[in-house]
Formats: sequence, structure tokens, C-alpha cells
Amino acid sequence: MTQLFINIKELVQVRDTSVKKVSGKEMNILPTIKNAFLLIKNESIADFGLMDKIPEFTVDKTIDCSGKMIFPTWCDSHTHIVFAGNREQEFVDRINGLSYEEIANNGGGILNSAKKLQVTSEEDLYNQSAKRLEEVILLGTGAIEIKSGYGLTVEAELKMLRVIKKLKENYDIPIKASFLGAHAIPKEFKNDKEGYINLIIDEMLPKIKKENLADFIDVFCEVGYFSVDDTNRILSSAKQYNLIPKVHVNQFNTIGGIEASTKQNALSVDHLEVLNDEDIEHLKTSETMPVALPTCSFFLGIPYTPARKIIENNLALALATDYNPGSTPSGNMNFVISTACIKMKMTPEEAINAATINGAFAMNLSDKVGSITKGKLANFFISKEIPSYNFIPYSFGHNQIQTIYIKGKKASN
Repeated sequence: MTQLFINIKELVQVRDTSVKKVSGKEMNILPTIKNAFLLIKNESIADFGLMDKIPEFTVDKTIDCSGKMIFPTWCDSHTHIVFAGNREQEFVDRINGLSYEEIANNGGGILNSAKKLQVTSEEDLYNQSAKRLEEVILLGTGAIEIKSGYGLTVEAELKMLRVIKKLKENYDIPIKASFLGAHAIPKEFKNDKEGYINLIIDEMLPKIKKENLADFIDVFCEVGYFSVDDTNRILSSAKQYNLIPKVHVNQFNTIGGIEASTKQNALSVDHLEVLNDEDIEHLKTSETMPVALPTCSFFLGIPYTPARKIIENNLALALATDYNPGSTPSGNMNFVISTACIKMKMTPEEAINAATINGAFAMNLSDKVGSITKGKLANFFISKEIPSYNFIPYSFGHNQIQTIYIKGKKASN
């Protein structure tokens, strides 16, 4: 099927030549075409340009976008949307003064989610997760990474990854799976962390490889969770299974996790709320993508990733939701972009680049999504009638998206 979108007020994130990522000052450049057309053939972007130079096309359908803008869909490179139930009581506990660490020490946090997930059937877990996935697609997300990590047993981690695999099979958006068995220490291994790490390496990893259940390996490298030595051991063990590292680091402390991750050739390092000059230098000597999760900071009331420091050091930066039941119960990338602009002082151009091209890089999807480029998937959305792309972050709390297309097909409720 061939579809022609005409009279587009502004076609955003147009790249004649696909770029893998944008860094430093380049992040403040957002190429667009005003009064544009966009041609879609089947699942892919076929052509685009100025309306006054539009060639003659024979098409199956023409869509008039007068007054509206077209963006590539958001690329959310860090989520935990496969989970069971919720943790609303912990939300109230934080209002009443308990910290994230105190809640975790009282049996809440990740262990609370693991307890619920372990007793949830695979079918129920799939149904809950599919509903969340459909919701974020309708908020403009057209590529997503999903982590395990709320299982913390061999059976439950595999259950999570099988659910992610089923989502991949049943939905058209690109989905990447990360194995995050090293998310927390299960209660039964409270005094035997080494035993749990052995379980990850000796039992979980081989089974994940056998069933082809993951693309990436992740570790929560943080005080009270997994040390730098633990992280290095797990990531090194995962190499034989061709799992690429994407690592949780520097959420509360800087303990050397960024240095370890870059030496392990991590695709991304995520969180980075706490960042020192040494961490910056390690990032500058690597191809690792820093990923900020601003709505996690918003929800927990913790510091925001220092975006200006990262960008001014000529580094790239991606934005993602961290959608999970405890610290970020939202998968709304539009609000992520708004929060990045408001709280992290990113420009709209920087934030949109971080949520599209750089997000795609952080999932190894640069050749498929993240920009309006010929040959890429026709994953894009049409805005409502808005004055400019600045209106997306400006109008926080409002959904300015009218229609979403995934592989050239309209997504609907």
C-alpha cells in the first residue's frame, strides 16, 4: 500500500543520510522541512520533500496534514513494563517520609515486585504487559527496550523474557529484550550474594541463550546491589552468549560503574543522576551512550542527570522513561521530553534528538527508526494542530499527538 501525506506544516527530524547518533552541539540541530510531503510504501519511508517540488505519484491513499506536524515515533531505550500489579502503597510511603532505600530495606521495592511476579501466571503477566505496551504506543513510542529483573529466580526471569518474546511476536514495533537478573539480591540469597551471582551465570544465562530470549545484559551497579567487581564478572560471563551490556549506573552513588561499563563496551549507561568529572572522561573515550531517565528523578525527588554537563563535554545523550512499578510508573515519552527541558535545561531540539536518534542508538536500532529517512520503518506520528515543535515539551500534561503509524499502519485504541 502506498500512502502520501501532503501539506505537512513541518516534517521533523529529517535526515537524508542516516546518522547513528548526535553529540554535543549537534544535539541542538533538528533538521526539518516546512510545507512538506511524505511518501510511505508498505512498511517503509519512500520519499519526502517540499510540497512545491512534489513529484507525480500514483498512490492508494492521500492524507492531508494541513496545520499538523509529523515526527518520527519516540525510541524508549529503557523500560521495565513487564511487571505484575503495582506499588502504589510505596508511593504513599514516600509521601510519608520513607526513602527509596528505606522502603527497599523494609521488603519493598524490587523485591516486592518480584514477590508478586513470581506468583503471577505467564498469561496474566503477558496480558498486563500488552496493555501497557499498547498504551505507550498510543503516546507515540515506536521502538522500545524491555527488561527482566522482577523475577529473581530462574523460572520467573525466564517467564518475564518469554513474555517479552511474545510481545515481539505479536506487535509491530521493534522490541529489544534485556536480561536484568542482577537487579537485586533475592531474600533467600540475602547472605549469599555470591551464590545468586553463580545462579545467574551458571543457570540463567545458558537457558536464556538456548531459548534466544535476550539481546542485552544489564546489571544494577549500585551500593547495596551489585558492586563493580560483581558487574564485571556478570558482563564478562555474558560475552560468550553474545549479550551486549546496557548498565544501570550512578543512580545514587558513583562507584566506578561507568568506567567498568565503558571498558566492557556497554551500548549504554543509564540513570547517571550522580556524575563526576572522572565519569565524564571515561564516557568521552568510549562509544557508550549516556541515557537519562528524568521522570524517575521527578517521581522519586532525586537529582536530575546533569544534561548540560554531558552535552557541553561533546557527548551524546538519550532520554528514556524507565517505566516501572516502583520509581517511574509512566511510559509517557512526551512527559519525559517536557521534564528534560524544564528540569534538565535541555532545548527542545536536544530533547527530541535524545528521544529519537539517540534512543534508537541505545537499542542498536539506528538503521530502522529514529528519523525520517528513506528506507527506515514508517514509524511516525501526526500531531494535532500545534504552533511549533516547541509546543510538545511546553504543553506538558497534554497529549498533542493525533495519529500514530507503525510500519505504515495506523495504530488505534
